[in-house]
Amino acid sequence: MSEPRARRPDPPPMPTDDVKIAAVGTGAWAVALVVLAVVGLPDDDRWWLWVCGAGVVIGLFAMWYIPRLQSARVRQTKRD
Repeated sequence: MSEPRARRPDPPPMPTDDVKIAAVGTGAWAVALVVLAVVGLPDDDRWWLWVCGAGVVIGLFAMWYIPRLQSARVRQTKRD
C-alpha cells in the first residue's frame, strides 16, 4: 500500500468587506420593496412586502452588528 500524502495547511481566510456585502443585500431588498409597492400586489401576495421589509431591517442590523463582531474577534485573538 502506498503512504497517504501529507495534507497541505489550509490557506488563510480572504479579507472581505462584510459591511459592504450587507449593504448591497440591504439595498437589493429595499429596491424590491419599492418595486413591489409601486407595482402593487394582489391581496393574496401582500406578504411579499413584509418579506422585503424584514430583509431591509435585518440588513440594517447586520451593518450595525458586523463591525462590533469583527472587533470583538480581534480582541479575543489578541487575548489568546
